[in-house]
Amino acid sequence: MAIEVLEHSHLVWVNCTAPDAADMDYLRHRFGFHPLALEDSLSHRERPKIDEYDGYLYLVMHFPIFDRNQRVTRPYELDLFVGPGYLVTIHEDTQWAVQTFWKDCLASVEARARSMGKGVGVLLYQLLDHAVESIGPMLDKVAAKISAIEERMFSADMEDTLQDISFIRRDVIVLRRILHAQLPIVANLERRERPFIQEELDVYFSDIADAFRQASDTVDDFREVIEGLSATADMVTSHRTNTVIRILTVFSVIMLPLTVITGIFGMNVALPSAHPQLDFAIIVGVMLAVVGAMLFIFHNRHWL
Repeated sequence: MAIEVLEHSHLVWVNCTAPDAADMDYLRHRFGFHPLALEDSLSHRERPKIDEYDGYLYLVMHFPIFDRNQRVTRPYELDLFVGPGYLVTIHEDTQWAVQTFWKDCLASVEARARSMGKGVGVLLYQLLDHAVESIGPMLDKVAAKISAIEERMFSADMEDTLQDISFIRRDVIVLRRILHAQLPIVANLERRERPFIQEELDVYFSDIADAFRQASDTVDDFREVIEGLSATADMVTSHRTNTVIRILTVFSVIMLPLTVITGIFGMNVALPSAHPQLDFAIIVGVMLAVVGAMLFIFHNRHWL
């Protein structure tokens, strides 16, 4: 079983990492949780929600985690059962912010007294506060990546820039979807009164809600910036492509009369010249004159 139990001041915190069916049976027998809620806890495809059962709350929340191997941000699910005198957390990752908070409380009596000595509402607030704080460094990294793209927007290597823009745009979309879905849940905790959550904690849950809103607004700003950078990158790429096509077109147009001249004088007929030994020089001179005239015209029209 991957269940750990921590008790302090008549409050029980049960932390379950990477649960299985045996863990769910333990929680059902100890706390009497509804089978559907426990079944949802084993599923990693649940949408964020808050369900009220008789005497306890069941919350499903998502937080962003960056997958370094795939270079993509993924939603990380946190399931919570909140009731009178207990808090149950269910999650997968052993290195995430919740697990770090758990280890701090496990190792320090002062941390336990600070987090668990004032009821389950304070513990829930501090847990969510640690989870929300983990979003800040991710947003800072996204901001740094966007700044790096802005600095090399007009560099020669646009392929890497476009690839980086695509990666950041994908991260911003995932972040926006995750953060927006948490706002109704935190607003529910902020506004609804529960007998096992102290009324004076509404201002603390309001602080959590503000943190989510601020992060969501930041992601919306990122979205606008990355859309602007994407449009700029497309314009730069299109301009460079048009420049290459224009140069190639100029060369093609210049070669066209030269091809006609060489085709005419390359026929197996006698050339109309009194001095056959000068025919080659005359033909080359005519071709050079044609090229010069066309270059002069292109230059005057600012095509070159």
